Amino acid sequence: MFLSVQFTILALQLANVLAVALNPYDSLAGLTRDEVDAFARTVKVVGGQPAPAPIADTSMKLVNDAAHPWMPLTADQQRGPCPGLNALASHGWLPRSGVATPGEIVTAVQNGFNMEYNRALLVTYAAFLVNGNLLTNLMSIGGISRLTGPAPPAPALASGLNTHGTFEGDASLSRSDAALGDNHSFNETLFQQIIDISNKVGGGRYNVSAAAEVRFQRFQQSVAENPGFFFSTPRFNTAFIETVFPIVFFIDGRSTDPGLDLDVMRDFFQNSRMPPDFHRRGTPSGGSDEELDFVMAAHDYVPGFNNGTVNSFTFDPNFMGTQTDTLCALYEKFVNTTMELYPSPQGDLRDAINTNLDNFFIPVSTRCTQIFPFP
Repeated sequence: MFLSVQFTILALQLANVLAVALNPYDSLAGLTRDEVDAFARTVKVVGGQPAPAPIADTSMKLVNDAAHPWMPLTADQQRGPCPGLNALASHGWLPRSGVATPGEIVTAVQNGFNMEYNRALLVTYAAFLVNGNLLTNLMSIGGISRLTGPAPPAPALASGLNTHGTFEGDASLSRSDAALGDNHSFNETLFQQIIDISNKVGGGRYNVSAAAEVRFQRFQQSVAENPGFFFSTPRFNTAFIETVFPIVFFIDGRSTDPGLDLDVMRDFFQNSRMPPDFHRRGTPSGGSDEELDFVMAAHDYVPGFNNGTVNSFTFDPNFMGTQTDTLCALYEKFVNTTMELYPSPQGDLRDAINTNLDNFFIPVSTRCTQIFPFP
């Protein structure tokens, strides 16, 4: 589930072609070599950086402290589909701008939530490769603000985690499917479903029983409402992780209650705010396998998609790619997506992609074979 820098608008004038306005954190996917080179001349090229080291102190500790008070969102700040990253930015564990380096995100999710190091690397570099700017080493946790100007020319992606179909996906707990509306802002109707289910099966709290039913309801809704519903790699994997994330990371580390208070959950999801005196958990976690297994086993799921009409859900025979391990299939998917976005990178961009692909491989290195798309 997930850095302070001030940015000004950068206007990239392409000689005799088209004026393209890019922020330092916009994705460069789809730009030509000339366009990338022209952009690189307007910014400080940072390129790929080594992955940060794990944090030294992984004990339980106060994280909503005097140095990290909650502050309300301002018009020029970015927030997006991930309540965890939103809260870290609103408390200053990430830059409050909502624009950060991948290293800052890796460190922030450890410091703020005690996320296990390899899980932090995996999710951060997966998102950064497909949604970040690999030359400036920056990514928005949301999207493009009104100040960023026109988006890059097709087939480049709009920047940030709001970009649908790369990291963000359908059947979110509290955000609409992109095809049906706003995929990154809090949706009260969907949150009321969480409340109703938690009251029915969770004893008034969001626990694994409630999580299992919320996940299934959102799956069924998307099948019935979204003709383009996609629930295969990587979304099939991240959807279940997203479902248990609040139970693992939004419950105060001092609590012995396995369920999340619904008012606390609302503050995270709607206001990007930790509760007063909030302590992170006392041991690093990537999300309990037991909790994930419970949610996945509660109902029958197969990876697949709707075929352009509602209620046409079909199994995806390419779910695993060439892999036999689901984690390796996820790794392969993001590498392949990166290759699709950057089919022939050169120079600084090529070097930056390779460095970040190396960082992405670190957490799966004991299980998977590394792919070298740009040797």
